[in-house]
Amino acid sequence: MAGSSSVAIRRPPVSALSAPAGEPSVRGIDRERRRGRGAQTNASGRYEPVARVAFDDGWQSLEELPPFLTTVTVDSTRKIITRNDSPDISFDRSINPYRGCEHGCIYCFARPTHAYLGLSPGLDFESKLFAKPDAPELLERELTAPSYVPRTIAIGTNTDPYQPIERTYQIMRRILDVLERAGHPVGIVTKSALILRDLDILARMAERNLVKVALSVTTLDAKLARVMEPRAPTPQRRLEALRQLAAAGVPTSVMVAPVIPAINDSEIERILDTAAALGVRGAGYVLLRLPLEVRDLFKEWLMANFPDRYRHVFKLVRETRGGKDYDSAWGKRMTGGGPFAWMIGRRFEVACERLGLNAGKTRLTTEHFAPPRKQTEQLSLF
Repeated sequence: MAGSSSVAIRRPPVSALSAPAGEPSVRGIDRERRRGRGAQTNASGRYEPVARVAFDDGWQSLEELPPFLTTVTVDSTRKIITRNDSPDISFDRSINPYRGCEHGCIYCFARPTHAYLGLSPGLDFESKLFAKPDAPELLERELTAPSYVPRTIAIGTNTDPYQPIERTYQIMRRILDVLERAGHPVGIVTKSALILRDLDILARMAERNLVKVALSVTTLDAKLARVMEPRAPTPQRRLEALRQLAAAGVPTSVMVAPVIPAINDSEIERILDTAAALGVRGAGYVLLRLPLEVRDLFKEWLMANFPDRYRHVFKLVRETRGGKDYDSAWGKRMTGGGPFAWMIGRRFEVACERLGLNAGKTRLTTEHFAPPRKQTEQLSLF
């Protein structure tokens, strides 16, 4: 096995970090070291003073470098509800039980957040995870604050709350237990069939109009899913989760997200047809987003897996982003603009109309909300 070394270089301005308009040069980590991972590289985060670049030094190594194993660090956060005032999303508060995500989806727009931790948005994002085991207790404390006004909490809008380590930590289930006792509405987004573990709680909450769930199905092709989302459940398992959720009376939507030009955009109608046949009554889509480091990671992934499509994919991406790789403008970042983006949106709308999807909007209620009582708190006399 060839040796491996690294060199530290002074970090250039962010604008100079992108690959040229032509085919990028991919300095990938050895395949066996990153087996089951989505990113090809592990470049330093954008806030680090130097960037370390791994390369083959041509010498025979006396020992093999270890693979990227999943590690979990406890995140001792003091607050769990995150607020936002973004004008183009439907919620103003959210909860993220985990930072980083082992699913390894190459397109994940949350990858750049790992740079805030001094880690790489590449392989570190998939392997160096942070869990918030105190989240249920923190949530209970915040819901009991006298000034708290209930509105739907979104979970899964950043990293997946049902990623593999949830089997061990069970943070999400305990969060749902708090929300159920408090009569608090919640909207969940995931791409994991592990959500079925909590079907008992979700079904009870659905009876009180307190929950809605959206599952992301990006493709029906298991091979494409494996290289694009290496540790996420297969498309068939996600579809089965949609079926069981809908059968249990949980308001359920399918998310065709992201739509990647020339990779999975041809499957929009098939995904919607399949989900509607399983009892799903809502649907949504998001066009591929490439903020910050995601752009270069996605370019590397394309060159490694679909080199023949690289130029065509980015030609279409730029057509939807005003000639750029990404446009973060409010109202445009989710759906893009231009003729190709319009066509994607129109195809989605026509398919939904034909299938009766999104015929009615699920509006959750806050009428059941009552601040949860602490176990040591004395009951009211009246």
